[in-house]
Amino acid sequence: MGEHFATDTDQLGAFLKTLEDCVRELNEARSALSHVRADQIGTGRLDEACDGFQDRWKYGSEQTKKMIDAISEGVKSNKKGYEEVEKALEAALKEITQKATSAGQGGGGR
Repeated sequence: MGEHFATDTDQLGAFLKTLEDCVRELNEARSALSHVRADQIGTGRLDEACDGFQDRWKYGSEQTKKMIDAISEGVKSNKKGYEEVEKALEAALKEITQKATSAGQGGGGR
């Protein structure tokens, strides 16, 4: 059954890093844009459009960050769960191997 299902926890870690990089880049872009004031660009109409864009960009990037954070927490939780299952399975297999080895050497008690 195991050959049909595999989880690469390293890939989950790489995905988490990608998500974290996305949040960082969104924050950097918003920060860079926050220093540009609409009154520095040109006409009143253009200034209003730029201010409106800044407001929408801020709201949208904050919402995107919330979604990315939620996804990141889910991936972190899944990664941790898979790692715990792998450790428990490894320990169980070692225990079975040790018992089988000791039983084969006369320690079986039958």
